[in-house]
Amino acid sequence: MEYAYDDQNIFAKILRGEIPNKTVYENDHALAFEDIAPQAPVHVLIIPKGAYVSLDHFARDASPEEQVGFMQALAEVCRITDVAQGFRSISNTRVHGVQDVPHYHMHILGGRQLGRMLQG
Repeated sequence: MEYAYDDQNIFAKILRGEIPNKTVYENDHALAFEDIAPQAPVHVLIIPKGAYVSLDHFARDASPEEQVGFMQALAEVCRITDVAQGFRSISNTRVHGVQDVPHYHMHILGGRQLGRMLQG
């Protein structure tokens, strides 16, 4: 599969500093920031700094250092936000996955009991 990255997406603009964000954590390979429309008391988005469209694109083409850096950012977000009672990580992908922004991102949600994701 080929991936066409749109460098005008909102997350690319955030990475370039064109749009402000409430940063939770940042390292060389990832940026984590508060979601502007939180669905739980803790709702943080983690994005790679590289131009990846989706989870499968990131998994296929990101370097090992980028992948490790992303996962380290995820661990730090969980520590910083103290989701010790549990959390949900979600990565929506393409049309059927209802991906709104064409830049790979992981949602970390927690801070309360979350209902089942899918019914039935």
